[in-house]
Amino acid sequence: MHFKDAKGILSPTNGVNFYRGCTHGCIYCDSRSLCYNMQHDFEDIEVKQNAPALLDDALSRKREKCMVSTGAMTDPYLHAETELLLTRRCLEVIERRGFGLAIQTKSSRCLRDLDLFKSINQKAKCVVEMTLTTFDEALCSIVEPYVSTTRERFETLITLKESGIPTVVWLSPFLPFINDTEENLRGLLDYCVKAGVKGILCFGIGLTLRDGNRENFYKMLDRHFPGLKERYIKTYGSAYEVRSPNHAPLMRLVQETCAAHGIVCDTNEVFSYLHTLEPKAEQLRLF
Repeated sequence: MHFKDAKGILSPTNGVNFYRGCTHGCIYCDSRSLCYNMQHDFEDIEVKQNAPALLDDALSRKREKCMVSTGAMTDPYLHAETELLLTRRCLEVIERRGFGLAIQTKSSRCLRDLDLFKSINQKAKCVVEMTLTTFDEALCSIVEPYVSTTRERFETLITLKESGIPTVVWLSPFLPFINDTEENLRGLLDYCVKAGVKGILCFGIGLTLRDGNRENFYKMLDRHFPGLKERYIKTYGSAYEVRSPNHAPLMRLVQETCAAHGIVCDTNEVFSYLHTLEPKAEQLRLF
């Protein structure tokens, strides 16, 4: 872990990352890709120590309140966050300035900040996004070794629901020949239904592999699934989009389940919800 003063913090689309790199160890992580030009080892977390001050300044110059998004490139609840409290200090800025929040994580550690989620949601809007990939806990410990278990994430979604915080689940990625099964998907969808999620983001049954990410993924396949790398190379070559042969029936299952339980699964509609800060009266009519 190393500390750095960042030059800027808020993207043109109002996205922020308080850290760079990750310690969750997910074998499929796209953020490892070389295209992101990371200048340090992925597990050597870069801490943007001036993030709260930069964010406060950026939000003070906004003419209108908006949703602030975080978690797209680096989980805001890394192991280091327990002691550093960097994410919490940034959320305090968002809450004090009256902005909305869309925060994506795989960690039950987010419940530490439930008080801020509630306050932000009362003043503006707060949506917690949780990624779910693998219903089987033993398999989860292989593909996502250092994050909260899937069951813990489900229980976190329940707590958020009971606290009045809307949630969106990312069902992604699905690794061909590993977790791209109907049994796995039904287990995850059952969790989503029971947790009363507002929306589900599922871009397809598969994953993406780029330079940097592909090499790490194949190394992990050799370690945990001997022989599977060769099957990937034979089936997909160097393709960026690695789609499961079970894509069509499993996507139908996602759509049918969402339709039956009033869960929004249209990608554009879910993203619009995440990125739009509606007047409070209008928010009550959504979904």
